[in-house]
Amino acid sequence: MNQARTFQIVTLGCKVNQYESQYVRELLEHAGWVQTTRGHPDLCLVNTCTVTHEADAKGRQSIRRLHGENPSADLVVMGCFATRDPKAVSQLPGVRRVITEKTDLAGELAEYGVVPHAAGISRFDDRQRAFVKVQDGCLLNCSYCIIPSVRPGMRSRTIPEIAAEVGRLVDNGYREVVLTGIHLGHYGLDLSKGKPKSEWSRLWHLLQALEQIPGDFRVRLSSLEAAEVRDDFLKALKDCSKVAPHLHLCLQSGSDKILTAMRRRYRRDSFLEHCQRVREVLDQPALTTDVIYGFPGETDEDFEQTVDLCQRAGFCKIHLFAYSPREGTDAAKWTETVPAPIKALRRQRLLEVEAELLQSFQKQLLGRVLDVLVEQPLEGHSGMVRGTSCRAVQVAFRGRHQALKKGRFPVRVTHIAGQHLWGDPEGTTELSDPIFLKNSKPEGSRRPLIVVSSPAQ
Repeated sequence: MNQARTFQIVTLGCKVNQYESQYVRELLEHAGWVQTTRGHPDLCLVNTCTVTHEADAKGRQSIRRLHGENPSADLVVMGCFATRDPKAVSQLPGVRRVITEKTDLAGELAEYGVVPHAAGISRFDDRQRAFVKVQDGCLLNCSYCIIPSVRPGMRSRTIPEIAAEVGRLVDNGYREVVLTGIHLGHYGLDLSKGKPKSEWSRLWHLLQALEQIPGDFRVRLSSLEAAEVRDDFLKALKDCSKVAPHLHLCLQSGSDKILTAMRRRYRRDSFLEHCQRVREVLDQPALTTDVIYGFPGETDEDFEQTVDLCQRAGFCKIHLFAYSPREGTDAAKWTETVPAPIKALRRQRLLEVEAELLQSFQKQLLGRVLDVLVEQPLEGHSGMVRGTSCRAVQVAFRGRHQALKKGRFPVRVTHIAGQHLWGDPEGTTELSDPIFLKNSKPEGSRRPLIVVSSPAQ
């Protein structure tokens, strides 16, 4: 009997890359390959990112490391760095093949016995939630972003195909599905072009279709532009009980001057208006965002406008990115750079603002029952687990991780301790069940607990 061929995959970058790696993983397994983390695989794949110079460097480092550890393995490189600069990637040690086209990964891997099978994935390795890619490509032209040049055009999967994939994942035990894409809010533009509105397939239609899938699961949206939060979409959010009350609205800057230079499609007042509309439609939603600090020409006043907008929007999480010039973009040519020490100060200020905003949002949730997806044991606390709530914040409660992981439980928030909300499972949860360790007490805290008690009910 021939020994099964083995492979390893290294993935860098965004949720879309992670989805595509999972898709390739299942394609190879369907062709008889076996994934391994030990020994010397026959095939190594690196799925690269190119959003920054640092991302390129990580890709090169991963390629060199895999080749050094497995010099006889076929080394295949895919992803955005491979698309942006295939010549440079092909010249790295050990690289046998560079995949620049992402629309037919099965065809690109045909020499390894891969053939198309199910349209999509059936699981998501090493994660308690599953990412589902629903579209690819970006039509925008932001001055700092290289991604539209490596993922051009617009390609949306059909609603029936996505619904079938989500159904498989739910059947296989996943209780949260995260819809992701390069420009999620543009989902269905290509499918709807030239058709009457009654025949469109836009994001809100997709949410309505997923709402009809049987099973105990929730849907989360990965990232949206504030300008895309319009009436049809908001109505779907309100009507679809399976959609988590959490929107990630990309800000980047709170300065109209910087937003203009970035070629973003909104200004600060309109952004705040969209945030307000979300709050009017949803019950105490979580709002999160991205901010780029240190953009060329950003003055102290511009930065303070960003701080002010973050505070007024009430974000509970801010993903921070120091501006890094990306060769091939217009902004990389601009000379009004912000010195590194000033960038560091701005980062620290935004971290402080984020901490204040998070605690404010956490206090608003005291006494509420939140839907929590269990992900990991709570580090430093025996007999406790933690997970992500429907409203994005982390919640800890007593329980055995192996028994509870990947499950969703209603948890009433009792207090704030450290970075987490803490609470007790309730509702349909049977508290006498030994998996919740009713009589256990958290132990081994690595930091003093800062406790904010719940107000009287």
